[in-house]
Amino acid sequence: MHVIVFANHRHQFSLEIGADLGEDGEQPVDSISIEHAAAILRYKDHMDMYLKNAVSSMPNIVVVAHRPYYNIRMQRFQAFKYELRPDGQQERQIRRFAGSCRFVFNKALALQKERYERGEKKLGYAGLCKQLTEWRNSTETAWLADAPVHPLQQTLKDLERAYSNFFARRADFPRFKKKGQSDSFRYPDPKQIKLDQANSRVFLPKLGWLRYRNSRKVLGTVRNVTVSQSCGKWFVSIQTEREVEQPVPQATTAVGIDMGVTRFATLSDGTFYAPLNSFKRHETALRKAQQAMSRKTKFSNNWKKAKARVQRIHSRIGNARRDYLHKRSTTISQNHAMVCIENLQVRNMSKSAAGTADAPGRNVRAKSGLNKFILDQGWFEFRRQLDYKLAWNGGYLIAVPPQNTSRSCPCCGHVSAENRQTQARFECVECGFEENADLVGAINVLRAGHARFACEVSGAVMPPAAGTHRSDSGAA
Repeated sequence: MHVIVFANHRHQFSLEIGADLGEDGEQPVDSISIEHAAAILRYKDHMDMYLKNAVSSMPNIVVVAHRPYYNIRMQRFQAFKYELRPDGQQERQIRRFAGSCRFVFNKALALQKERYERGEKKLGYAGLCKQLTEWRNSTETAWLADAPVHPLQQTLKDLERAYSNFFARRADFPRFKKKGQSDSFRYPDPKQIKLDQANSRVFLPKLGWLRYRNSRKVLGTVRNVTVSQSCGKWFVSIQTEREVEQPVPQATTAVGIDMGVTRFATLSDGTFYAPLNSFKRHETALRKAQQAMSRKTKFSNNWKKAKARVQRIHSRIGNARRDYLHKRSTTISQNHAMVCIENLQVRNMSKSAAGTADAPGRNVRAKSGLNKFILDQGWFEFRRQLDYKLAWNGGYLIAVPPQNTSRSCPCCGHVSAENRQTQARFECVECGFEENADLVGAINVLRAGHARFACEVSGAVMPPAAGTHRSDSGAA
């Protein structure tokens, strides 16, 4: 008897199927046509089957994911970002509002620090809102009343979230904001926002109708709007919510990805992508622009022009990197139903090797160059894009520990540092298996992902939600 396990994240079913189901009674279950099993399950449990992944650690077991016959609806949150085209008066107002939000953030952060030094408890969001009301009514900061109150309150929420991330060890301690760095403010109330896509304009409180460069259609219901500045330009980001059917992946394959510097990404099927190295391409131009800016008198008109040139180069570097990552992540998410990737700790990998005065580091210059290459790849952003794109396509992203993925032999399982002869060559000292080291790492990542997926479908591990919020409101 062959055993086929049909599973999703919450349930697991076993069904014994006779060997005579296939054409050859001795053939392994992996080669049995999935249509036979799907037909039986439709008859017995009325399930709509589709092949999600066929993973077999034993020759007579295959795991197939399923979903119920009825349609499952889920809420999709998506942001649409456009360049704003404000007139002179509107741009001055935008700068004032951004400055007001920055002032409130810094003043609230200074207040929290003072309370900590006096041994008092940290104020919560409600307490900070009371302070905001006092600041708006005070004669010293009466100009805060000119800005809309909701963006100021959202700034206090951002500070509260920054503290939560710090206490959870997800981020560093909150820092004071500087003018010109990440200037932004957010309108959270959709009732105060009007969107006129036909005329490419959006209405925001105390700003009026703002025109924007309409490059694509906004889908869904508007939830909030964020106005931000980048490289001297103002942008509007419109977050929407809409209900969609739970997607069914068109692809049926699983793939492992090994991230690197020489090769940006190596897939377990042999595909690899060369790195873009966006920063390295513009490093010379950036260095010259920064040197030119350093020779100018600070805050003079020439200094401002030189600073704008530096900002344009940084913007070009970031835009090229994001474009490259979007293209690669879209291709992978559309062609594979399950993607396994290493859970890399980029912050630890890119730490300086300088050491201390008492214990100076070694190979500091080489490590500094490696850190620059690591940060230039954008591994975390690539993983973030894969996460939500796979969720939108009905796929799954599984992160696995990176330990020994490049030292384990995929043929015999022997683990040794001596297996990694060079950066690019893998040769097992036990069985003599030879292959590209990055490809070996991708194969081992895929196998580790299979093991984690088996734990998820059995309920031992629940996968985190990615990019979507499922609901049963559309269930029949």
